[in-house]
Amino acid sequence: MLKPWLLAIRPKTLAASVSPILLGSALAYHDGLLQPLNLWLALICALCLQIAVNLANDWFDGRSGVDTALRKGPTRVTQAGLMSPFQLLLGLGLVSALAIASGLWLVALSSWGLLAFGLAALLAVFAYSGGPWPLASHALGEVTVLLFFGWLAVGGSYYVHTLQINPVVMGYGTVAGLISAAIMLVNNIRDIATDRPANKHTLAVVLGDNRARQLYVGLLITAVVGHLVISFPLGLVSLIPVLMMTPFLRRLVGAIRVRQGAGLNLQLAQTAQLVLLYCLAMSAVLVVF
Repeated sequence: MLKPWLLAIRPKTLAASVSPILLGSALAYHDGLLQPLNLWLALICALCLQIAVNLANDWFDGRSGVDTALRKGPTRVTQAGLMSPFQLLLGLGLVSALAIASGLWLVALSSWGLLAFGLAALLAVFAYSGGPWPLASHALGEVTVLLFFGWLAVGGSYYVHTLQINPVVMGYGTVAGLISAAIMLVNNIRDIATDRPANKHTLAVVLGDNRARQLYVGLLITAVVGHLVISFPLGLVSLIPVLMMTPFLRRLVGAIRVRQGAGLNLQLAQTAQLVLLYCLAMSAVLVVF
């Protein structure tokens, strides 16, 4: 019974929610303002929201017919009949409740101004795949990821410790968000063949396979350049994350040109590892130096 739930929550995607929280908190630590309890609450809230997005996406896509037997991605439990829609909704309700509880606790400890951002994040859980105008079906998936897994995750996690925000923090949020957006783009490139007949107009469907792959490379290159610009005041230590990422970047840039179908599942997993590597490496630099 545990395996279907692991398939449904998609553990490999969770790095995209945890890593920017760690980066934002490391920025707060660097400024001498880290609040440990706030860090744990932010991590719990972010994890629960990511799991909720995955469960909702499985439920909505299974219900709408987007997920079919032709799909090349990891198993979707609704489409495969491994779990009933009702079971998914129960799980979705549970993790949403945990996200709300941890979020409200975090709001009480920091600022009630966070409530608006929390409500927006919760709304995005359902608006991404469902509702009258699903974001994922209107070429807005990558922008949504940049907003919530970049700017909001890094900026918001910094804010819960410091009650302030600044351009440098948002710059790091942009870097993390661009890499996370590349994860979403790989997912959508893989699913072009099944999304197009289902009238799911992802950015990859709109751009076409070749241009979407070019955009993927552009996102990663822009992220590296952005990091170098925003980290320039730190000096040579700012090169540590780039040096650690370079072997992965070379592999990913080369592989995106040739991988097809199910082979893009590995590309997706490795891109998720890249955002985790970047955020951990940059967090270590901020904590140590």
